Amino acid sequence: MLTSLAFIFLVGLSMAAICQRIKLPRIIGMLITGIVLGPYVLDLLDPSILSISADLRQMALIIILLKAGLSLNLEDLKKVGRPAIMMSFVPASFEILAFFLFAPYILGIDRISAAVMGSVLAAVSPAVVVPRMVSLMEEKYGTKKSIPQMIMAGASCDDIFVIVLFTTFTGMAQGGSANFIDFLNIPVSIVLGIILGAVTGYFLSWFFETTYALKNYVRNSMKVIIVLGVSFLLMAIETWLKGIVSVSGLLAVVSMACVIKLKSTEFVSKRLSEKFGKLWLAAEVLLFVLVGAAVDIRYTMDAGLAAVLMIFVALFFRSIGVLICMLKTPLRRKERLFCVIAYLPKATVQAAIGSVPLAMGLSCGQIVLSVAVLAILITAPLGAIGMDLTYQTLLEKEDVSSLE
Repeated sequence: MLTSLAFIFLVGLSMAAICQRIKLPRIIGMLITGIVLGPYVLDLLDPSILSISADLRQMALIIILLKAGLSLNLEDLKKVGRPAIMMSFVPASFEILAFFLFAPYILGIDRISAAVMGSVLAAVSPAVVVPRMVSLMEEKYGTKKSIPQMIMAGASCDDIFVIVLFTTFTGMAQGGSANFIDFLNIPVSIVLGIILGAVTGYFLSWFFETTYALKNYVRNSMKVIIVLGVSFLLMAIETWLKGIVSVSGLLAVVSMACVIKLKSTEFVSKRLSEKFGKLWLAAEVLLFVLVGAAVDIRYTMDAGLAAVLMIFVALFFRSIGVLICMLKTPLRRKERLFCVIAYLPKATVQAAIGSVPLAMGLSCGQIVLSVAVLAILITAPLGAIGMDLTYQTLLEKEDVSSLE
């Protein structure tokens, strides 16, 4: 196992650095590393690490969600208003609808499997989008109309919305059919997940603040371990209550992180976010390389043109969803086009949950993973390079001298 971990970290980071040098997302290099090292090409990874791959990927997903919750600025959503709130669910809903309508004909899968696939593919990638939006805010491109803030806030919530739907659709797929109770479980799962997470987050923030006031200071590194441990428990609670009541463990994790950010001092929430950001550096290499290793490249090649066609049909629907969000805003056509481009890239969420249906033993698992990997390989460079090449042309640069 140690040799496999050495390959994963050293080769994965090297390939990521090479991709970064040629202006491609680092994720692409890590995925390629996994595909090449995995059992379907060179077969250099120990079976023992592949056997716990699903658990490692879930841990990485929890780290992503904690970081998203601790970084999510609700003030940005309020400031930008309706378009940002719509961007958090309308484009993803349109993309899921595209899969639901067309995937059965293009890929030959059933409707529930199409919904599962749509919920995997529908999330935009914060790993590709957020750093570029931060850069735009620093360079003052589009900031006069709060375009980077809107995209960044919407993208953060978009992931959460999609993951909640994903857990619901996979539950339906395991049951084999969809009925009224399944759809009733969606709001129940959401509400109970938020309440469970909010109560937990309130208790944790109270604990951290109380220990600080009593001079019994808990180090930030220890807080990270506590928050991670509680997050694993929240995920376990979802499993424990299965068959009794629906609770979204993933949403509880995000809700807990948001409440910790709201109730703790800015210093505490900022340091926790930074710590999880550092933890993510190692987690992302494990996540993306292991996702690549789970991909049967022969199956992906067989999916081929039909999968590529489905991805572009879904992107077309997604683009319509983004343009609907822009209605009755002061944005010009060029600025709206930039928003469409910024919402194209897939990566983080697809890597985190793309292999979950396969691990759950769903019949659609292999094709969902194959299409998810193809989507990352196509859309991550498309969106990243598209944003880098067009932002100076499509967005207005705010005059800094007028602000002084």
